[in-house]
Parts: sequence; C-alpha cells; structure tokens
Amino acid sequence: MKYFLKKVQVSNRESLLRTLAFATAGSGLMWFGSDETSKRAVSVSISTPLRDSLLRRWQIIHFLPTYVSANPAKSEDFPAIFSRAVPVPSADVDKEDSRPVTNGSKPCCGCLGRDSIATAAAQVGPAVVNLSVPQGFHGMTLGKSIGSGTIIDPDGTILTCAHVVVDFQGLKASSKGKVEVTLQDGRSFEGTVVNADLHSDIAIVKIKSKTPLPTAKLGSSSKLRPGDWVVAIGCPLSLQNTITAGIVSCVDRKSSDLGLGGMRREYLQTDCAINAGNSGGPLVNLDGEVVGVNIMKVLAADGLGFSVPVDSISKIIDHFKKNGRVVRPWLGLKMLDLNEMIIAQLKERDAVFPNVNRGVLVPMVTPGSPADRAGFRPGDVVVEFEGKPVESIKEIIETMGDKVGIPIKVVVKRAKDSVVTLIVVPEEANPDM
Repeated sequence: MKYFLKKVQVSNRESLLRTLAFATAGSGLMWFGSDETSKRAVSVSISTPLRDSLLRRWQIIHFLPTYVSANPAKSEDFPAIFSRAVPVPSADVDKEDSRPVTNGSKPCCGCLGRDSIATAAAQVGPAVVNLSVPQGFHGMTLGKSIGSGTIIDPDGTILTCAHVVVDFQGLKASSKGKVEVTLQDGRSFEGTVVNADLHSDIAIVKIKSKTPLPTAKLGSSSKLRPGDWVVAIGCPLSLQNTITAGIVSCVDRKSSDLGLGGMRREYLQTDCAINAGNSGGPLVNLDGEVVGVNIMKVLAADGLGFSVPVDSISKIIDHFKKNGRVVRPWLGLKMLDLNEMIIAQLKERDAVFPNVNRGVLVPMVTPGSPADRAGFRPGDVVVEFEGKPVESIKEIIETMGDKVGIPIKVVVKRAKDSVVTLIVVPEEANPDM
C-alpha cells in the first residue's frame, strides 16, 4: 500500500482514470507532476485511518486469482475492484434527500438495519432447542444423533428433522423414540417422537413442562424472494445458540436439481452457514418468523444450504393431525411445466405438437400406474385438472391434496390439437418412493 503514498506511474489514459477514481474515493489530496522521462504521474495523500482500512482490503483482494494479470506489460495497471454499484438517481431528483436521519433502530420498510438480524434472532432464539438421540445396534450404543429443533406450540410441540430423531441407516435406536431436549435457558426434558415423515424429512417431538415454554411463530415461505435476508439458528457441532445470516438464493430448488430421486420436493436454497447439528433448526425471516427448517447442505461447496419451506411443513402438520401420517396421492406421471420458450422449442421439433400457451407436459407414464390405466400417453399436455385450468405441477399437487381412491377428471391436449377427457383414480404413494 506504500506505493499509494508515492508516485504512481501511469502509462495510458485508462490507467490514469482508474487511479484518479481511486484517489477520489479516498477523499484525499492529489497533485500532478512529471519526472525526467516526461511520464505522467499522480501522487495521492490520504488520512491514516483510511489508509489503514484500505490496506487491509487491498491485502485481501490482491491475492484473489481473478485479479492477477497474465500480461506482465500491464502489471502496473490497477484492477478496477474498489468500485461500488449504486442506484442512478432519477432525473427529477436534483437535490439531497431531506429526510431526517434516524438512529438506525427502525429502518425503512425493506431495509436492513443494524439491529434487524439481532432482533429477528432474539425473537426466535429462546424457542430453539438442542436435540440428542442415542444411536445403537443390538443394545450397544454407538453414538448420538445431534440436531436442532423449534418449539412451535406452548404445549411442547417441537418441529425438527426426521433424520435427527429417526434412524435412516437400519440401526435400532436405543432411545426407543426418546429424545433428550435442551433449551436455551439450560432446562432439559425427555421428549418423545410423535410423528415423522421420511419423505419430507420432517418430524414432531413432544415434551411436557410445568413451566411456560418459549415458542416461535410460523411465517409464510411463499412471500420469500431471492435476495431476501434470512437467519439460520441452531446447534452446529452441539454449539448451542449459534446464529448465522445470509440471503435466499432460490425459493423453489427442486429435488431433481440436487440429484435426489423419488417424489418431487422443493426446497429453499440459502447461503447461510449450515453445519452438522444445524439440521432441524429454523430458518427465520427479518420479522422473526420461521420460514423453513434447515435439513442439509452440499459438502463439496460453501454457501449451499437447503431448507424445507414452512408452507409445506404446515400441510405436513395438518396431515399428522388428520391422519397420523402424510397421505400423498400417486398418479404415475412424470411432468414438466411448460412456458413460451419450451413450447416454441417443442413445436420446432414436432409440427403436430398441440397449440397451447401454458400447461403441464407428460413426457413419461409409468406402466401399470393409475395414469397408465386411465389412458394417459407420453406427449399429453394437461390443461385442466379437476375442473380447474392448470399451468404448473404445483397446482396439480395442491388440487389433489390427500385425495386417494377418488376419481379425478383431467383434460389433456394431444397432437393435432385433439382434446381428450380422462378419469384417473390416484393411489397412495409408497413412502419409500
């Protein structure tokens, strides 16, 4: 950084502009001069605190491979890495904002204030618990399954991951459905696994307490947008009350995108730091509401964590209350949402592809499935389901609900715009699918 306080040699106009921009950002003093060879030179003088701050940043960025020049002849050029993109003011704004400056405790709507994350974490944190389940085989304890959970009801209902409290490896849990639950305030309870759905990886644990229990409020995951701030709370590596923050990277990451087989699932993708022990912990929005349950991360990458959306969890809880398990209808169809671009491409490949604007394509029908028996064919486009126009797989799933054994009317379009009405009777899906 010392060369910023000395003369900086500039060989071309572009380099000069970069240097001047950097000097202006430093709000320092500049003077121009020439040396014996008549090369242009710029000297920059900046304050000591700013110099120290910039020194730290330069040392970090300097070693990023992205900014290493492969051309030694241009080694003196400054990489344009200190610029920040800011919104361009509208034409009718010709003077400074006259709004009063606040103390930052109450940020404007949609803004991230200095206390936003801390406030959200404080609202949910007391309701986040540490879960420990002994794991064993033939009476021998081989270790413990560690995870997190959230108390969502004063009666002691805890929301967590199924893989934390239920054995997925074929080993017999020596706990026999019992879970050790530790609250943030230090209280410990013995919990019982009430319900677990292996497909969604969601489970419910219950504890009994004579004293009041802190609870967290369930929000709505449908309101989330990519880029929204979220907070992950849990007990990674049994380090209770750990809080990390990040943004929503994707609101509808499909299980097929992650290479996961079985029935279709959708996850929230975030870049919050998630580690072993975070499983079952809540994903929280800045309003202090639970919008998801953290269940997994990609081991070979950083910033790739996934959560079950709370809207899906609410439906699972309703199934637990109604049926004691999650009932999922199965048709035996592989489906694909259509949009204008996909439709245009399909029409280029096949001139007789049905003339549709939206719908759900059926590329494959499972032999012997309810859909196969109903007369579905590969290439069908579902345009109406149970009397309602449909444009997405999600709409079909929501319309089916838990209807098993009940005939459903489906309208499909086929080649040359032929319209066919089919009656399909869903079966209950195998939980292992």
